[in-house]
Amino acid sequence: MSDWIIGLEGTEAGATVAMFLALGAAFLHAVFGALQKGRHDPWLSRGVIDAWLFVLSAPIALFVVPWPQGWVWLLLLGAMAIHFVYKIGMALAFSRGAFTVVYPVVRGSGPLFTVIGAWLLFGETFSLVQWLGVLVLVAGIFGLAVYNLIHVEVARETLVPALWLAVGTGATVALYTTYDAYGIRATPDPFTFLAWFFFLTAMDMPVIAALRWRHMRHRPTLGPLVWRGFAGALVAWGSFGSVMLATRLDKVGEAAVLRETSTVFAALIGWLILKESVGPRRLALMATIALGAVIVEFGG
Repeated sequence: MSDWIIGLEGTEAGATVAMFLALGAAFLHAVFGALQKGRHDPWLSRGVIDAWLFVLSAPIALFVVPWPQGWVWLLLLGAMAIHFVYKIGMALAFSRGAFTVVYPVVRGSGPLFTVIGAWLLFGETFSLVQWLGVLVLVAGIFGLAVYNLIHVEVARETLVPALWLAVGTGATVALYTTYDAYGIRATPDPFTFLAWFFFLTAMDMPVIAALRWRHMRHRPTLGPLVWRGFAGALVAWGSFGSVMLATRLDKVGEAAVLRETSTVFAALIGWLILKESVGPRRLALMATIALGAVIVEFGG
């Protein structure tokens, strides 16, 4: 598998595979966000997800893939720090605001900064048409967030701090997207970076969740929480793994933009599963997001 991925780098076939990986990551990331936001405390949900990630990734990292060498260890340590900040921000935002308001804001601020970061770090450039697509996508995402903000009926008293947290967390999305792309490109075997990334970055939240669990007066039933965490761990592997492979195969900026169509899937999940209302205006904004992604993909 590693040789196949490496052989696709810089090819037209690799660009096509990267597109499908990024779109798959978009859907899976929306599912992942919904699993963390669902009916359980987001801190506990994320903690159980990471506990499963640690358990599932350990044998792959320790016994299947080649071990990291040299400064790859430093890259992995940096990823641990960045993703810790991201996870804290997501949990804080989700605990204060509705999923369909918070999630679009977090994801909406990411693509623009990621495109700029990819230009500075990797020398990637976008055509004018692609920049138009980025603006259309970002406008659709923030339009969706504003519409949701106006019409949301739950947790309005904590919505303003939730939005500020979402904006700050969105900045970390751009940071980790660019950083992870650099890390997976710097590692000879991409699956070495992936396996050790999931293994090492999953060590923090289980500790925080366990401490939170100890101090809760009304603790949720463990069974459903554990199974939700197992599903979340599998989804996380697919989501974060897919987009990182996409950034190795093709442009980081394009993968980041396509991944942010996750807001469309998130709105559908919020409507169908979390029972949050969706109307024609929201559907139009979702179509705008998808249009922006199409313009970016085919405007190069």
